[in-house]
Amino acid sequence: MYNKDAINPYLYLVGKRGYMTDKITALYCRLSSDDMLAGESNSITNQKSILLKYAQDNNFPNTQFYVDDGWSGTTFNRPDFQRMMEDMEAGRIGIIITKDLSRLGRDYLMTGQYIELVFPEHHIRYIAINDNVDTSKSMDDMMVFRNVFNDFYARDCSRKIKAVYKAKGMSGKPLANRPPYGYKKSETDINEWVIDEDAAAVVRRMFQLCIEGNGPSTIATIFTKEKILIPSAYRDNGRNNAHQTCWRSSTVSGMLEDVSYAGHTANFKTSRHSYKSKHRTYNPKEKWVIFENTHEPIISQHDFDLVQEIRSHKHRPQKKADAKPNPFSGIAFCADCGSRMTLAGGYNDVKKEYLKCGLNSRFKEECSTHYIRTEILRKLVIGEINKILASVHENKDRFICTAMKKSESMHLDDVKKAKKTLAKYKKRISELDSLFTKLYEDNVSGKVSDDRFRQMSQSYEDEQEKLKKDAESLTAFINEREQKSSDISHFIDIVSRYESISELTADIMHEFIERIIVHAPDKSSGHRQQKVVIVFRFHVAKTSALIDKDEIIIEEELRSA
Repeated sequence: MYNKDAINPYLYLVGKRGYMTDKITALYCRLSSDDMLAGESNSITNQKSILLKYAQDNNFPNTQFYVDDGWSGTTFNRPDFQRMMEDMEAGRIGIIITKDLSRLGRDYLMTGQYIELVFPEHHIRYIAINDNVDTSKSMDDMMVFRNVFNDFYARDCSRKIKAVYKAKGMSGKPLANRPPYGYKKSETDINEWVIDEDAAAVVRRMFQLCIEGNGPSTIATIFTKEKILIPSAYRDNGRNNAHQTCWRSSTVSGMLEDVSYAGHTANFKTSRHSYKSKHRTYNPKEKWVIFENTHEPIISQHDFDLVQEIRSHKHRPQKKADAKPNPFSGIAFCADCGSRMTLAGGYNDVKKEYLKCGLNSRFKEECSTHYIRTEILRKLVIGEINKILASVHENKDRFICTAMKKSESMHLDDVKKAKKTLAKYKKRISELDSLFTKLYEDNVSGKVSDDRFRQMSQSYEDEQEKLKKDAESLTAFINEREQKSSDISHFIDIVSRYESISELTADIMHEFIERIIVHAPDKSSGHRQQKVVIVFRFHVAKTSALIDKDEIIIEEELRSA
């Protein structure tokens, strides 16, 4: 039976008397940065004029504009589009009008979903003026193709932008929209970073605290207590940030690892998997492109490298809030299992502090304790560092000459073997290229079947790929070892800052010592003897000592003295 009160979802929208006319006619405008290149025809003002005139000419009531200026059509997560969707779901909208289909969106899958599924479910009449689309009439078969073309346009623009982005990144110019905390853009060149002294002072202090043995959590706590503005709050001058002095350890960690502070530019740190996605993911470091010495450093290369060395031996914060950083953290290792030595005891008396094997702390049956008192170990290390200092100050040239020879001799055999193996790999890679060429020629001439060709070529490719990866690893190993052999001058710079030391701090330890190897105690002689090996940074010296009770006996010294 006919119900005269029933409302046709389309009739009431045309503004005829006797039907509901209170629903909104949504006039949606969108303009992205790419669309701006098209000139005035796509401007927001132009779109508004076209939409309003069309609504008035067709007697559409209660018009309201929804505008997204500067938003790409590849995403539908636009502020005013989402506001329009909320009004639609609340039943306040009856008609949505756009200038053309591309204003609604350039993702053909999502655009089609809205037009064919979402809008009909909410009794929405959709009109795209220039494309002659009106869902109250029969569907335009060409609409699907227009959506695909709009999507292709977005894809093509993305490809061009990516090419420009890559060219800029490969030129050494920073790709980051804003400089890292501690820098600001130059007033004369937006691609140049200059030091912001107020923020740079915080960065310098952060690195110094890390060198002194404080971890990111401790540094974050210190800055929070001192009410230092976090980077985002500093940029906004403390506005619009409820937690403007609440530092996170993750923020500190990221800053301590940022090569920008050493004066370098790292590009391509992040990427997007698709032009339709705004989500950025971090690239592995091997995909970064780093340009050195592109701007004035806040942190010296020596201090930056030292912090990276310290950070490579991450440790848990001290249990006591007022405890000094453990100078042996990440430096002392068990000679038998290779685990780090952990600090124990001494909560009320420093003289009772001792180090023990970290593996033994977790699995007692796996390794012995390798117990050694930190007091005696401190005495040994301070004595050996002071010997190095005295040796350098007495005759710097002789020390450099001898240290270079010692450093080179310690790595010479390893480097020789690596270079020999690398040459072998390169020769085989070249041979595989020749074999593949010959195999291809034999396949073309009919001497080798297609199946055999596929099988053998795949085998050659797999072997060659493995050899190339191994060759890259060997090259990196050789470069690292050769670099270590030429870093004696850095060590001399460190030594020149000290006359002698009386206290062992975490920063002094990390500046001078690469590692301390603690052997298990030997009681075969009737009393406890324990061997300790100290390896100085850059392998400039190496000391082997025997601790007999509280007496230190130097067994062997490899140094310039």
